[in-house]
Amino acid sequence: MVNSKAQSKKQQKKQNRGVDFKKIRRKVGKKLPPPKNATNTEIKSKAIILPEQSVAATKDGLAVNKKGLTLKELLQQTSHHNPKVRRDALHGIRDLFLNHPEELSLHKYAIMEKLRERISDDDTVVREVLYRLFKSVIFPACKEDNQGPLVSLLMAYVFNAMTHLRFDLRLTAFKFFDLIIQFYPATFLLHAEQILQRYEDTLHNKLLITSDWGSVKTVLASLLRCLELLSANDRDGASSDNNADERRLLHSFEPDLPTLSSGHSLVTAKLKGLLPNLICFFKDLFSLVQSAASLDMNSFESMLSILQSIDIAVRFLISGSLSRNQNVQKSSHDVALDGPLKALILRELLSLFPLHSMGTMSGKDEERLCTLNVVIAEIYLNIRECIRPPTSLEEEIFGFVVRVLLEKNLERRGRSFTEAKISLLPFIPRLLSMTSSWRTDLLQAFSDAFNDCKGGNALPIAFLAAVDEMILPGRNHACLDSCDPEVLNHQISWMRELPRLLSLQGEKNPSISEAVLRLLLRLGQCTCSNSSFGLEYDNMQYLLLEFFGSCPDKGSTTYGPFVKLPPVCQELAICCLYYFSHLDLPLLKSLSVCCQWNGLEPTILIRIIDVLDSSYVVGRIRVDHLISFFITLLSCYKVLPEFPSAVKTSESTKSNHGTFMQLTRAVCSCLSRVGDRQTILQIVQEMTVDILISPSSVVSTTLDNKCALMRVLVTLDSKPTSLSENSLSRLSSFLPHYLVHLFSHIPRDGNEASLVDVNNSVRYYLTPCLFLFERCDRLLNIVLDEMASLISSKNDASDCSNIVRAIISFLSLINEDMKSREMLRQSKSEIKHVLQTIYPLQSSDEELKMTLHTRHELRSSYLQLNKLLTDSPLEVPPK
Repeated sequence: MVNSKAQSKKQQKKQNRGVDFKKIRRKVGKKLPPPKNATNTEIKSKAIILPEQSVAATKDGLAVNKKGLTLKELLQQTSHHNPKVRRDALHGIRDLFLNHPEELSLHKYAIMEKLRERISDDDTVVREVLYRLFKSVIFPACKEDNQGPLVSLLMAYVFNAMTHLRFDLRLTAFKFFDLIIQFYPATFLLHAEQILQRYEDTLHNKLLITSDWGSVKTVLASLLRCLELLSANDRDGASSDNNADERRLLHSFEPDLPTLSSGHSLVTAKLKGLLPNLICFFKDLFSLVQSAASLDMNSFESMLSILQSIDIAVRFLISGSLSRNQNVQKSSHDVALDGPLKALILRELLSLFPLHSMGTMSGKDEERLCTLNVVIAEIYLNIRECIRPPTSLEEEIFGFVVRVLLEKNLERRGRSFTEAKISLLPFIPRLLSMTSSWRTDLLQAFSDAFNDCKGGNALPIAFLAAVDEMILPGRNHACLDSCDPEVLNHQISWMRELPRLLSLQGEKNPSISEAVLRLLLRLGQCTCSNSSFGLEYDNMQYLLLEFFGSCPDKGSTTYGPFVKLPPVCQELAICCLYYFSHLDLPLLKSLSVCCQWNGLEPTILIRIIDVLDSSYVVGRIRVDHLISFFITLLSCYKVLPEFPSAVKTSESTKSNHGTFMQLTRAVCSCLSRVGDRQTILQIVQEMTVDILISPSSVVSTTLDNKCALMRVLVTLDSKPTSLSENSLSRLSSFLPHYLVHLFSHIPRDGNEASLVDVNNSVRYYLTPCLFLFERCDRLLNIVLDEMASLISSKNDASDCSNIVRAIISFLSLINEDMKSREMLRQSKSEIKHVLQTIYPLQSSDEELKMTLHTRHELRSSYLQLNKLLTDSPLEVPPK
């Protein structure tokens, strides 16, 4: 009982004391409330707006990019630790330069000093963006300026990047260097030894074969470009004053920098060290291609660059000259290509010929291999005289050359194969000049390839250069012996292909036409008239007819390519005419056709006449053929516009009056020198008068051509006239129509200056008539009588009025000239006859139905002529 009471008291006591920690039940998913003793860290404040205090904070007037950043801010961001910021900064600089190009020209040195740091940037994208910025914006904008100081700022960083621990950075450095030499080629010439050493180290590194092939291709292509630049410098002379001035300007603060002017010894040493690395790298690369059984474009272009670089290096080590496509001769530099190098080339490179795949390659890959084989064959042909190749290799090379020459599908082969084929052509003359079992096959293959040569510019020109070397005597040691019937037949076939190639290319490829014409000119200058070449050269004129022009059917004319070629080609073609031992009539007719081309320059037209005149002097043209050519030219030349409508023609219409006047003077001068004038006049007058009188003649309605033919007559004629009675009689019936045609279309209105020009032109057309009237006293009288008959024969009032007005204008113009008035005095009775013919017309209306205006014109003309007859000095003075 005691215990139970004690327990109840104890429980009651606990209930009276209360609970220390009350347990709170929480629902699942509800957020717990913050503790009661938690500190509130929230801060509330109001914004404080203050006006800008610094002048530098405003960008008004400063050039900014599309994000509002200035050039200074962008250059600072190029050094940011974040590569994305650096990339954006370079893009912003490009945007700024495109919109504000003056910023680049004003700050180019500061810009270059800052941007060059990014050549060795760790980020690949940053380096690529920088490369594009230099290529598309900075270098083109600075191309016209002195780039020497700019390049000098870059080269130290490029050299530093070429020795970087990261191999991909080294390859990028070569890419930047290749870009520099594209815009400033002299850079390589100033650093040739150092650059060649960098290439040697890079090719020796085994990491190159495992690198990205795009970068490897760039390195090898830049090496080839450097060697070609060295070739051009060697060809032009490395110690020229201009280059020396550039070097001094470019490196004015680098006096110890070695230059190419120190000689070939350092370059030779570097090339000797570079050559084995090139050969070894080529072998390694070709092994990879064989194992892959595929030759992609990057690998092909890399291998092609290697072989072309080897070719240049070998030629330099043999001859000391890097001139491409030059026949290599032994010289004092032959010692540079020593025995070990010869053995290396023969054992490691030439032993691979011909390159072939281990597996099954596509047709495109096989064509690329063929291109590489062409370059290897070229290397062999360059060093053939310095080594002793095995017979099997030589037979293989000769057979391959023949197969390449016979390859016709050059378009399918591609550009690289065409270029490789072109590189083989300069070796053909030297190979054919040597005695070999392949000579006959090689001759035939070259002839077939030359006959099939059609497209492009470089390939036909290369063939023409080889033909020039093999066909012209005394050109060099490779000229073939024409006494050999086999060789002579091929040489003649090559000559016959020249006109075909000329007509085929024509104005489409002026460079090819120029090369053909230069070869034709040298052939004409070097060949004897009685030799086989001379006879073939003379027969070539018949193959050139279509080149100048033709007129197969009456009224249809076809102009050849000659008229559209550049002036230099036209001059060469004209010079070739002089060297034909005789110029036959068909060629002269063809020349007369092309001379009628309205777009032919006056100098070319006069030049043709001069050459034909010179050919006649040395007895290469018959006199009747020459006269026929001149008369045909003057009678058929189309003069635009004809004089009567000249004043009505718009200024936009191009007139060739001046050209035809020069042509007429040149022909007259030439005919006056041909021989005895009386004899020439006897030949010319009948031909000329026939053309003037014939109603179907081309000149029947052309005033300019009529005037030109009459000028020929008066040039050869004398005083008193030597023209025959028959010619004078026929001229007397022609001249009235000619004079009426001349004076009936003269405008009566216009400003004073235009009327003066018209009067001067009229005097030009009238001059040959005055000469004829002066030399034959009775000719003017006959002409006036014919004019009177011409008036009375017209039944139309308008025609009569025009004829009368033309006669009055003709007589008035003669009366104005003091020297010609005497002729009118002697023709007073004939003028009265004309007056008597006009008088009935202006008073009678029985036969002519004329308007009041026409009657008034006849009346005015009658009064004018009557006044001229009675009041002018025509009146015979009293005795």
